[in-house]
Amino acid sequence: MTLPLSQGELTIDRMCRLAGVSRAGYYRHWAASAPRAEETEVRDAIQRLALAHRHYGYRRISAQLRREGLAVNRKRVLRLMQQDNLLCLRQKPFVPITTNSRHNWHVVPNLARGMVPNGLDQLWVADITYVRLEEEFVYLAVVIDAFSRRVVGWALETHIEASLAIAALTMAIEARRPMPSSLIHHSDRGTQYACHDYTELLQQHDIIASMSRVGNAYYNAKAESFRKTLKKEEVNCRTYRDEQHARNAIGSFIEEVYNRQRLHSALAYRPPAEFEETLQLCGAAAQQPRKAAPIAQPVQPL
Repeated sequence: MTLPLSQGELTIDRMCRLAGVSRAGYYRHWAASAPRAEETEVRDAIQRLALAHRHYGYRRISAQLRREGLAVNRKRVLRLMQQDNLLCLRQKPFVPITTNSRHNWHVVPNLARGMVPNGLDQLWVADITYVRLEEEFVYLAVVIDAFSRRVVGWALETHIEASLAIAALTMAIEARRPMPSSLIHHSDRGTQYACHDYTELLQQHDIIASMSRVGNAYYNAKAESFRKTLKKEEVNCRTYRDEQHARNAIGSFIEEVYNRQRLHSALAYRPPAEFEETLQLCGAAAQQPRKAAPIAQPVQPL
């Protein structure tokens, strides 16, 4: 009497004999059905990501699929997205200006030009942008760590006075507590950043000020990149009822989506929060003391 075998112990040859089919027929059926099943799985994952992240292009979706364990390349993802008409949403044109560089406040030189940070809290970039409500405008001030692309401070108000930028900077300082004289703060030459109250706050925490020259957004490109992402993936997709609605929605986008979920190509397609956590883990591992090698004992003569 032979004991029954469990399903995992049945060989293909045995299953073919039990089913009354040839091995060649089994492999022909597998070759015809398995690739279709894998294609369906990939398409389903692409559609799920495209709906969850409406502004992701094929590069970011490819990176996210690889993070989830699917071996796909960009060309294949692009082909499938084109076939399924999964095109990312495009940005509306940008028009308004929020910077007034005509003032009598002291303007500091550009210290960020050519600077390549290699750690956190070495270079912060600051910016102010507008957000349209149903019947008015509000203004958003942000402070971004140039190395991790993380928004470390932000504030949203109905005015564009210096207190708006000061609130964002205060949040950043309280969250990060940078070492004295180790951080450069870069911005445009707007009155909000050049006024006495703002520069005094920088001096109180030994933060070095830097400003780009008029009409050259290149030297504040990381802040401009955040502005573009915010408008394309959040602001242009919504209609905000009032200031509080905008503050809640944009705050959630910054803290939960941009900082913790959105994949950044400059960070090897990782979110800023994950990138910073990886840096901290690597730093902690490097600082751990190594175990001393055991001292060899002299061999006693017999």
